[in-house]
Amino acid sequence: MAKPAPGAASPKAAGKKPGPAKASPKKGDAKAAPAPGPEASRPRGTGQVPPRIKERYFSAVVPALMTERGYTNPFQVPRLAKIVINMGVGEGRENAKVLDFATADLQAISGQKPVVTRARKSIANFKLREGVPIGAKVTLRSARMYEFFDRLVNVALPRVRDFKGVSPKSFDGRGNYALGLREQLIFPEIVYDKVDKMRGMDVIFVTTAKTDDEARALLVHLGMPFRE
Repeated sequence: MAKPAPGAASPKAAGKKPGPAKASPKKGDAKAAPAPGPEASRPRGTGQVPPRIKERYFSAVVPALMTERGYTNPFQVPRLAKIVINMGVGEGRENAKVLDFATADLQAISGQKPVVTRARKSIANFKLREGVPIGAKVTLRSARMYEFFDRLVNVALPRVRDFKGVSPKSFDGRGNYALGLREQLIFPEIVYDKVDKMRGMDVIFVTTAKTDDEARALLVHLGMPFRE
């Protein structure tokens, strides 16, 4: 059998069809980033609609406070930094199930999982030992903070019996305001039939204001109904 001449293509190679040439990747080429999904543009801690209190703050409250207080820069205007909701459950040291009801109520009100607070030291007069659970708290920031403020001012507080406004004297001297609530039933998220006991809570509004007057002006413009 005669051998093929040198340089001639073999019969197997001659039968193959030439395919498209593959470009070799270069070191400097970056991978294409995936297209952002609907979750990328969604505000943190909320749905598709941004909190209206936050939009109101930037569109109406900031210009009003700059004119009223004489601020020269929008960054000088005080703002809400966080809202802390604290619910004390003293009987939780004896019955752990009571603490479960309290945390469930607090989670329904705030939309965020609460943290169990424990005693820092032992007190014999109160029959309290160090490390025993005595309450629950939630710290709200960003979108959830503004949404809770909106529901508190426009829905929950008007449901208080004989409501005439909140006390204007509960500032701490450093621009923070504390509000005490006697029961959790003022929030529409709480179902009356599932409540085991009426529990109060403390709501702390932490602002970036340096004085109580600045903090009060901020809360008034946001819609806090202070008593005259």
